[in-house]
Amino acid sequence: MNIVCLDLEGVLVPEIWIAFAEESGIPELRRTTRDEPDYDKLMAFRIATLRERGLGLPQIQDVISRIEPLPGARAFLDALRERTQVVIISDTFEEFARPLMAKLGWPTLLCNSLEVSPTGEILRHRMRCENSKLTTVRALQSCGFDTIAAGDSFNDLAMIRESKAGFLFRSTPQIQADNPDLLACESYDDLLAAIAEAL
Repeated sequence: MNIVCLDLEGVLVPEIWIAFAEESGIPELRRTTRDEPDYDKLMAFRIATLRERGLGLPQIQDVISRIEPLPGARAFLDALRERTQVVIISDTFEEFARPLMAKLGWPTLLCNSLEVSPTGEILRHRMRCENSKLTTVRALQSCGFDTIAAGDSFNDLAMIRESKAGFLFRSTPQIQADNPDLLACESYDDLLAAIAEAL
């Protein structure tokens, strides 16, 4: 039995931190996992930057409430779910994702959580498990699933390579150049066709 494992940000919805960086006027928060392979280092930087500016979860949630899925993402996800099981494996947080999941038709999402103070200050991030995307793919495989994975960033490469088929989606030129053996799709139609062929 197959299950498709998709990244969230950059694949189905815009990058949350980039949207927040633009609205808050803090350009350094545009840095994402496309730029920084070390997720713990990236989150420590983000939390410190928010603390310096007196910003917290409520301000980020306000921005997220206005984010829409990428054009065509909902139709792609619906078409994919008609063919096979799908799970979204993301390094985002429960506190960020709920309004986005509503706009995508409530797909299954496995992600992380935040420790937040009563005043809304983000204190730290809590990873669901170590190497969460790779660990989750391996766990699904241990249950008898054949995994097919797609993502756009450094932190997606392990789950893509561990799967029976894996694809880059709208990734950076550098990631594509460093992984020339991975099919790089630029449209949902191309990604759907590639996944269908792998099923």
